[in-house]
Amino acid sequence: MKTDINPISGGANMARRSFLRYAGAGAAAVAVLGATACHKDRVMVDPVNGTDIGSGDIGILNYAYALEQLEAAFYTQVVATPYSGITNLELTYMTDIRDHEVIHREFFKAALGTSAIKQLTPDFSKINFSSRDNVLATAKAFEDLGVQAYDGAGYLIQSATYLTIAGKIVSVEARHAALIANLINGGSFVSSDQVDANGLNGSKAIADVLPIANAFLKTKVSASSFNYTI
Repeated sequence: MKTDINPISGGANMARRSFLRYAGAGAAAVAVLGATACHKDRVMVDPVNGTDIGSGDIGILNYAYALEQLEAAFYTQVVATPYSGITNLELTYMTDIRDHEVIHREFFKAALGTSAIKQLTPDFSKINFSSRDNVLATAKAFEDLGVQAYDGAGYLIQSATYLTIAGKIVSVEARHAALIANLINGGSFVSSDQVDANGLNGSKAIADVLPIANAFLKTKVSASSFNYTI
């Protein structure tokens, strides 16, 4: 199954245009990033085909950037090679989600600038992109993981600007998760495996998220400065 990702896609072009929508919050984020970047926050690169996200708020942004790279690559492939029996409505949904993920990826890339981790290479060899069940199950896993990752790392963010942006992005990711869940099983958007009896979404620590994400990445990501639990 071919899984090459074309970085210059329609979604990417749209993302560059749509990036301007973030100008209000994004300009502030870039300004704060430039002011807070220091020696201790430089990204450390693992010589064995990997990369470390770094520390502080820059590390958290790189963490989000890594996850958005993975999701953008996945949905780009889904749209490029639609699964068997996909309906026009489902393809529209997948295209919209792809465009959102590409926008998120490009936002973090631009905000981080020279502090950004390198472009990651996905490994989708275990995904059958021709199977609706397999694609939707993987999409659910990615979306649920993304929401739990943002929720689990939020308390580590020191900048109020970054926290606001993360809140806006995780809200969109949660909408994706609900949509995918309903495509799999109608009415399952608040399933007990994601939302508890108190109406709170589950969360995962960085140390728990990265091993799952790395299973779908040739370029492995580490977080030596963030071995925290909630």
